[in-house]
Amino acid sequence: MAGHQVNWDGKHITVAGLGVSGVPAARALAGLGARVTAVNGSDGDRERAQAAELEALGVTVRLGDGDTLPEGTELVVTTPGWKPGSPLFRAAEAAGVPVWGDVELAWRLRGPDAAPWLAVTGTNGKTTTVRMLASILEAAGLRTAAVGNIGVSLIDVVRSAEPYDVLAVELSSYQLHWAPSLRPHSAAVLNLAPDHLDWHGSMAAYAADKGRIYEGNEVACVYNLADPATEALVREADVVEGCRAIGFTLGAPAPSQLGVVDGLLVDRAFVADRQQRAQELAEVADVNPPAPHNIANALAAAALARAYGVEPAAVRDGLRAFKPDAHRIEHVADIDGVAYIDDSKATNTHAAEASLAAYDPIVWIAGGLAKGATFDELVTAAAGRLRGVVLMGADRALIGEALARHAADVPVVDLDRTDTGAMAAAVREATRLARPGDTVLMAPACASMDMFANYNERGDAFADAVRALATGRDATER
Repeated sequence: MAGHQVNWDGKHITVAGLGVSGVPAARALAGLGARVTAVNGSDGDRERAQAAELEALGVTVRLGDGDTLPEGTELVVTTPGWKPGSPLFRAAEAAGVPVWGDVELAWRLRGPDAAPWLAVTGTNGKTTTVRMLASILEAAGLRTAAVGNIGVSLIDVVRSAEPYDVLAVELSSYQLHWAPSLRPHSAAVLNLAPDHLDWHGSMAAYAADKGRIYEGNEVACVYNLADPATEALVREADVVEGCRAIGFTLGAPAPSQLGVVDGLLVDRAFVADRQQRAQELAEVADVNPPAPHNIANALAAAALARAYGVEPAAVRDGLRAFKPDAHRIEHVADIDGVAYIDDSKATNTHAAEASLAAYDPIVWIAGGLAKGATFDELVTAAAGRLRGVVLMGADRALIGEALARHAADVPVVDLDRTDTGAMAAAVREATRLARPGDTVLMAPACASMDMFANYNERGDAFADAVRALATGRDATER
C-alpha cells in the first residue's frame, strides 16, 4: 500500500482506538471506500458519542474489546497510545497484517503536490517549538499549520481541500514508532531524557524511535549541541544525499550551527559564507519567555524555518508574535516582590530541570505521580537555587528523600493532603518561605493524575490560588 495510489475500495481496515486521531482515520478510510472496523478498549459516554458519529458513516464500531483482531483485517491503523505488545498487535503480527500509525496513514494519504513537513520531536519542548515554527512560517507569508501530536489531526490536514505550503509537525515517540515510511523535508530532535520507558521497553528503544524522524531528511537534520544523544541519532540516520547536520547551541555557534552572541540569535548555517560571517535573526528579548530552554526551542524552530528558506526578518517577526501556551513557564503574578510561575507542563524531571535553571532563588512546588522517575540528579542540579520546597502529591516522598540526600539545609514543607484546597495551601506555604526577589515556581517534575484530571487543571488550580492570594481572598471560596 503506497500513498494516494492505493485502491482502498473494499479493503478491510481495523482502526485501533478512537479519540483525536482514531476518529479522523476511520472517517477518512470510510470516505475512501474501505470497510472499516474501529475497536476501542473503553466504553464510556464519550466513546459512544464518537461511535455514533462513525456508525452513521458506515463504520463498524466495537467498544469494550480492543484485544481481538476482526476477521478479514488487511491493515491495522493505530492511535498513538496503544503499546506495541498489545494483544491486538500480537494477533496482527501472527496473521501477517501490517500495523500503521495515524502519522503513517497521513503520510501515505498525501497527494502528489503535498506540502513538505518540518518535523519536531524530543522529550520536552515539542509543542512550544512547533508553535514557534508555525508562527515564523506565517510571518513569512506561508500557509501553514501546527499539527500532529499537538492535538490537530494530520489526516484531516493532508486531506484539506485548501492546500498548505508547508506543515509544522509535532511527533511523539509513539507516533514515530508506527511511521516507517515518514520522510520529512527537515527535522529536529530537541533533547532526549528517560520518558515513556514503560511503553518502549528501554531507553535505547525510546531513542531509536525518536531517531526515526531523521530518516530520509532532504535538507537539514537539526540537533542539540548540549545533548550528544541527539547528534548520535543524526549520525545513524539514512538521509538524502546533501542533507546537512545543523546544530543549535546557547553559546556562540561554529559554522553549520545556530547560537547566541551578545544577546542575539544568530545563524552560521544558512548563510553564503558560514566560515566568516553570521546572520542576525532576532534578539533574545524577542523570545517569550527568554528562559534558557525556551531560547533553545526558538533556535531549533529558526533552524527548521531557515532550512525551508525563510528570510531572517520572518524569524524575528514570528518569534515576536508567538504567545506560549498556558502552563508552560507562565508568569501568573508578582506579589510583594515575589514572582509566581506556572510550569505545570513540567511533568518529568528533564522539563523541571530546565525550568529550575531559569530562576534564582526559588521556592519550588513539586510532586505528583513520579512514573518511575528518580530525583537525585534534578535536586543536585537545583540545590544551590532553592530557598525552600513545598511537596505535594502521591510520590512527594521520593523528592523529599532526594532533598534530604542532596539539599539537607533547604526548608521542606511536606503537604499531606489531596483535597480541593491542597494547591491553595501549597501556594500559602510557598509564600511563607519566599522573600522579595524570589520566584515561587510550580514545576512538579511529576504527572498530575493523582490529584488532577491533567496538567492543565493543576496549572489552573495554581493560578487561581495565586490570584486569590493577590486579592486577599481564599482560593477555596470559588
